[in-house]
Amino acid sequence: MGMPITPATATHESSSNGTAEAILLELVDENGKTIGTAEKLSAHQPPGLLHRAFSVFLFDEQGRLLLQQRALGKYHSPGVWSNTCCGHPYPGEAPFAAAARRTYEELGVSPSLLAEAGTVRYNHPDPESGLVEQEYNHLFVGMTQSPLAPDPEEVGDTAYVTPAELAERHAKDPFSAWFMTVLDAARPAVRELTGPSAGW
Repeated sequence: MGMPITPATATHESSSNGTAEAILLELVDENGKTIGTAEKLSAHQPPGLLHRAFSVFLFDEQGRLLLQQRALGKYHSPGVWSNTCCGHPYPGEAPFAAAARRTYEELGVSPSLLAEAGTVRYNHPDPESGLVEQEYNHLFVGMTQSPLAPDPEEVGDTAYVTPAELAERHAKDPFSAWFMTVLDAARPAVRELTGPSAGW
């Protein structure tokens, strides 16, 4: 998890005098304590700056995981499959709030349940883009019960998968560099949420 959420050239809002506001990430130490901010693209340039991120795993009532395929217009990992939603909190924004906000912005759904599932810290270089993911990632698991309304700028496709279907898809389709790391870290919470019959 931990992909940038908009193209490098995009901004939150352009102010009235036409200047663009850079997207800032929250930099953290190895314990997840905030130590500053950095502009998003610079934080992902090698060797990367450790920053706060979040990853969401939503499941339907049958215990299937909602995957999203990242839109082809993304500058980082375009067109690859990944977990339901991931991104970066704004500086000072609670990870839980960021996770709920981005899930709604990207997929048009509000989780019917969202629970914290721990954190994972990783360093994943992305050979395609040359960018590096140095992330302190807050994990969330939850349920969704409403129809999706994905934003085509963000999401190319979606799929609900069983563990067997995921394994099959993972063998043939490109997935984000961080996907298995975040899924494995979230697994204990996923099993608790979905129950033993779902097979996670």
